[in-house]
Amino acid sequence: MALPNTWHHRKVGDGSAKACWICYKPSTSVMITPDNKDFFYICPGHLKDRTFCTPDADEAAAAAERKKKQEMDKEIEKVKKEFEEKQKRKEQRRKEREKEKDKDVKKEKEAKKEEDAEDKKDEKERDEKIQALSSKDDSKPDDGPRIFTLHKNFYQMRLDRIRNAEAAKRNRERFKNPTLFPSVPSGNP
Repeated sequence: MALPNTWHHRKVGDGSAKACWICYKPSTSVMITPDNKDFFYICPGHLKDRTFCTPDADEAAAAAERKKKQEMDKEIEKVKKEFEEKQKRKEQRRKEREKEKDKDVKKEKEAKKEEDAEDKKDEKERDEKIQALSSKDDSKPDDGPRIFTLHKNFYQMRLDRIRNAEAAKRNRERFKNPTLFPSVPSGNP
């Protein structure tokens, strides 16, 4: 039985954490084969170790792109929220000014021009921030890829473990069979 050297990274709940196969620290990350024949717990730090496993190239690129887009969307949403809060504060200040204002038309026109210029400046600042975030190229692949290939030594260790388990199972079955053992000698010399 040949076990494919393709492993999918999965997460389990905190209550289901078990010892890492390498360092024996509790881990919630699990590596499992696509056919669910073999699995083991592994620390996320070991998945970044290039001497342990390598991520599938397409999957790694897709994961990095997903993470980058997600971060960018969060930043853009944050900038928009800040802009909306500024606009609310400005509206409150305008209402307060209108209440306190005299009927002086000249001051009113100047205040209106200042407010319009400030609004344009804030909108331009918001648009620049959004554009800067959109064109940002750096990303941290925290989520990382989900499909890996183990290096040959670690893969061989997994194969040996499966073979040994199968051999132990066969031996247990054989020992249960009474015809396996020789018969008791009879007393005839």
